[in-house]
Parts: sequence; structure tokens; C-alpha cells
Amino acid sequence: MHKFFSIMAVILNIETSTEVCSAAVTAEGMVLFHRENFEGRNHAALLSGFVKDCLDHLCEHDMKLDAVAVSLGPGSYTGLRIGLSEAKGLAYALDVPLIGISTLELMAVSAMFSSADIDPDSLLVPMIDARRMEVYTAVYDFALDALLSPRPMILDGASYGEFRSGRNLVLFGNGSEKAKSLFEKDERISFLPGIVPLATDMLALAERAYTARDFIDLAYSTPTYLKDFQATKPKPLF
Repeated sequence: MHKFFSIMAVILNIETSTEVCSAAVTAEGMVLFHRENFEGRNHAALLSGFVKDCLDHLCEHDMKLDAVAVSLGPGSYTGLRIGLSEAKGLAYALDVPLIGISTLELMAVSAMFSSADIDPDSLLVPMIDARRMEVYTAVYDFALDALLSPRPMILDGASYGEFRSGRNLVLFGNGSEKAKSLFEKDERISFLPGIVPLATDMLALAERAYTARDFIDLAYSTPTYLKDFQATKPKPLF
């Protein structure tokens, strides 16, 4: 397996946990190349092409890939399976290590580095839509310590109650829209628009994992679903 670790880690990042499909090549704190699509759940059709474009970019610049990083979820069951399968196959074929990234932690990093002027004493609350009034969520501080571990949550007026008496909360992600009607009168809660998990934002977490040699198993690693898959019943034809 991969035994030698260069100072400059060239990492291919893959993100498919929500409706956005993206891939990016990063090294030394920079995004070297990326592809992304925001138009819906076309991951199966798009991802392989995005990955090929990333590898072609490396080849054109005579660069060698050091690792593959993939967002593990929570999120879309289908999207997560597509992303992890692609990442596993690529890491195995190229004999490089595989890095797993928490999607909720990734979103927290995206919020921290957004253009919004967020008080660093605030708590970051990523929210991924899980149908009806349920979300996948967690609560992080600016050190990325999980004060509330990733979990599914059915939202109501008491949600996050243990955190709302002290510090301000910043809610974001495609699940945060359904929370606005519940918390719009709470002055300690604000909403940050435009935060979606992207491969370009995996850079810091992937490089941190690479430096720590924190890799996941190629054979046995699985997505972080947080709850069992529930198939929907097909609509009757007549």
C-alpha cells in the first residue's frame, strides 16, 4: 500500500451527499481544479466524468495523486453510495489511501470560511433535509468540537433548547428552511444562506486527515446514513 507521504499532498475530493455533485483536486491549501453541478441528483451520470477531468488535469501538469477524500454523509442514500463506490474504486486502482469526511463537519467549515461575519463565539448548526420536518444535524463550535453529535432530528419549537440560552446559533444547509417558521422570533438564532457541501470546501479537513494519516478501510468503510433506508411506495398507475 501507499507508504511514503510527501509534504505536498495532492488530494482528489468527492462530494455527492446532497443534490450537488462535485469533485476537486487540492494541494497545499489551494484548489487546483474542480467540477460541480447544482442542477439535481444526476450523480451517477456526472461523477465519473468529473473524476476523469480531475485526473486529466493532474496528468497534464505531471502531478501524482496522493489520496482520495470522500464525503461520507449523512445525506442522500443514493448519492452517498455513488460517491463512496467511486472513491473506493479509484483509491484501490491507484493504490492511494482513502479519507472519509463528515458532511456536517464539512458544512460547518464552509460556514466558518464564508463571507458572512459570524461571531466566533457562535455555534454552527448544519442541517441536511431528511424529508418532512426531519433533518440530519449537529452543533459545532469554532474549534469544530461537536457539542451535539450528528443525528437525525424531528424539528419542533424546543429543538436545540440546551444551546439557546447562552450563545448565538447559526443555522444553515438545505434543511434550515423548514426551521425558519419555528425560530424566526428567537433573537439568538440566525440563518446563513447558500451553504451546500462542496468538494472544494473539503480541502482543510482532507489535508488534516492526510497529515494525521487518518484513513478509512477500502473494503469495509460505509456511508454515515444515521438512520435506516425507507423506500417510498410507488404511486398507483390507475
